[in-house]
Amino acid sequence: MKSMTQLITDKKAGQAHTEEELQWLVENYTNDNIPDYQMSAWLMAVCWQGMNFEETKALTLAMMRSGACLQLNNVGRPLVDKHSTGGVADTTTLVLAPLLAAAGVCVAKMSGRGLGFTGGTIDKLESIPGFSATLQEDQFLALLQNQGLALTAQSASIAPADGKMYALRDVTATVDSLPLIAASVMSKKLAAGAEHILLDVKVGQGAFMQNQEDAVELARYMVAIGLGAGRNVKAILTSMERPLGLAVGNALEVAEAMEILRGQGPLRLRQVCLRLASEALCLAGLSLTLQEANLKLLELLDSGKALECFRQWILSQGGADIVTTPSLLPQAVLKEEVLSPLSGYVQQIQARIIGEASVALGAGRRYKGETLDLAAGLVLACEQGDFVQKGQILATLHAESAEKIAAAKKMLSSAFVLGETPSLSSPDVLGWVDADGFHSAAE
Repeated sequence: MKSMTQLITDKKAGQAHTEEELQWLVENYTNDNIPDYQMSAWLMAVCWQGMNFEETKALTLAMMRSGACLQLNNVGRPLVDKHSTGGVADTTTLVLAPLLAAAGVCVAKMSGRGLGFTGGTIDKLESIPGFSATLQEDQFLALLQNQGLALTAQSASIAPADGKMYALRDVTATVDSLPLIAASVMSKKLAAGAEHILLDVKVGQGAFMQNQEDAVELARYMVAIGLGAGRNVKAILTSMERPLGLAVGNALEVAEAMEILRGQGPLRLRQVCLRLASEALCLAGLSLTLQEANLKLLELLDSGKALECFRQWILSQGGADIVTTPSLLPQAVLKEEVLSPLSGYVQQIQARIIGEASVALGAGRRYKGETLDLAAGLVLACEQGDFVQKGQILATLHAESAEKIAAAKKMLSSAFVLGETPSLSSPDVLGWVDADGFHSAAE
């Protein structure tokens, strides 16, 4: 077998790895026989040179086999897993998981932490006092049996290779690579055992896939890998040209998710959540049409059943009763408003800058292992298309220090584009990829 140095050299030169080489690489990194500095070099070479589909598939399966693969055949309900490729103010998982469970679907999900300027579901859930996001296999299965919903982080037993690589990619500028994203996502999805997998592939300047062409290619890779493993997979392409919700941060996004589950909250976030949840119900065979599914889900929101499912889920994983007492969520030491420098229409809100500002406030990591400020982040007070007066609040910043707020305010000076006329709204759902290929929503 080639040495790690030779594998780095080969990939740096654009050569393809064999299945055996990738299996060796994953096994040895998982077992601490390859240091982070060599893995970082290899990840950067992949970012520059890419990987073909066969390499990506082999890497995915090797990462899946790095730990246990759950067998979830006896839960009595269709099993669904949903994953987002990452965006800004993307709170959909926190809404979809209890909403789908309330609709009769069993939701078995393995999630990750924040990557770069995008938030991570595990970080958000860990902002809830007492919540346990690392479950052993028997705990995971028991929760699925008892209430049809369980969410866990990667552990030493489930997809450990991805857990190690995920943390390293976050702090080595090796996040935005199609094959690395595909392998990370699908290794977790396959290891977690769900039979139906819905993928939310984000597109735009606030996502890792900056344009639709790259997003479609990523979706094709992930769907093909899933179908090849015998799973029922569909990918929905959604826009991330602007933040999806208003809250950006960990505890802040948990609070916003509860607002959506109460039937309130930002309209765009609510609509995207309903579309994704409707797609999941159809994928699982519990609804014939998206319209029927949407009506069923609206009833669950209006009746309070979805919110109660969220409450029971959080309690079952050790979390505090934040539904009854939202003030139990972490609260920022300092809050400061960002005011509009002039009057005009909000023509654009730069999602990437918003995400980077949240990192500066303490809501994301700048280096491996950095401790997050779970109360930090920002809440937007306007959306694209709104008219704002000079001096009107654009956003409220939450942080633990004046220095972090000052750094974020400087970044946000270019995040809001104001003009004399309103900008045209763009669709949030751009299309989808299934076994038959890509379908544009515009067709």
